[in-house]
Amino acid sequence: MKKATIQLEDLACPSCAMKIEAAVKSVDGVDKDSAKVMFNASKVKLDFDEEKASIDQIEGAIKKIGYTVIKSNVK
Repeated sequence: MKKATIQLEDLACPSCAMKIEAAVKSVDGVDKDSAKVMFNASKVKLDFDEEKASIDQIEGAIKKIGYTVIKSNVK
């Protein structure tokens, strides 16, 4: 499992955070229990199985619903 922190453009409201969290959790390979959006910091933290998902797929799920990814850090 890899750990990722994804910095987002400023989030406008808590419902935005909920939408992003749902989108990230919908990606096959993302650990559903680990995916958390930190609204005040405009970040998403999650664990994912690199054999099932890539950071590009996860970022793509966020972009698909209209939000901007600034940068990602994967460990």
